[in-house]
Amino acid sequence: MLSIESTERLTGGRISGDYWDLDELITSIYEVIGDENKYYDYQGARQRILGVCLQLRKATKGECNIEFVANGIHKGIEKRKDLIAPAKNVYFSVEILWPELIFTALALNDFIDLYNEFVDNNPWNPHTTTIRKFQSIVTECLREHLLEEQFRVFIHLMFTKSPKYFRYATQYVDVLNLEYLKLSYDERKENLGAFAFRLMVEDDEYTALKNEIMATAKLTKNEIHELPIQTKYPEHIEW
Repeated sequence: MLSIESTERLTGGRISGDYWDLDELITSIYEVIGDENKYYDYQGARQRILGVCLQLRKATKGECNIEFVANGIHKGIEKRKDLIAPAKNVYFSVEILWPELIFTALALNDFIDLYNEFVDNNPWNPHTTTIRKFQSIVTECLREHLLEEQFRVFIHLMFTKSPKYFRYATQYVDVLNLEYLKLSYDERKENLGAFAFRLMVEDDEYTALKNEIMATAKLTKNEIHELPIQTKYPEHIEW
């Protein structure tokens, strides 16, 4: 079963599941966000989501964390069924920075709306329901670290303003990731909700960054999602 829990230092969320849990999520995301020729004005958001998918795929290859999780098998079942079976299943997990994980969950809303409009609006579509499950466990994990009022506002904003990430300057996610990494554990506890809101409301810092990127894009004839900003992530992250 797919699950998410906060890391020990509240640096990010640890996404965990067996191979098929993670593979199902990756496959559903690929289906819903479409190929690179679809939804061009959402390419920045699409590329960031694909970055998370890459981390999930690395996890399924055993390149991140491997856990052994009890599966319910016990001696009574083995005796009754006359079999010998492992008592634990192999689970894979990977950590994603909290701002990145929140952005991914939010941006998938836009792609679900696009998918429903242009591809399949069946409410029981297996790909959109898989993504909704992923979003729900992200938000439930986040709920543990927000005040009740903060969480109510977060959920309200999550589903009331759409689209959120049309021609979005996704470089801002890097800015928030790096700011968040500099915080202490106590500062993260106090400010995680504020970081979530900054991904949903275009504040002055975001507007200034986007204006700067757009000015550069006008000179270079690039799209805004094609322009990197100067960022340097630490080689080692304490999760």
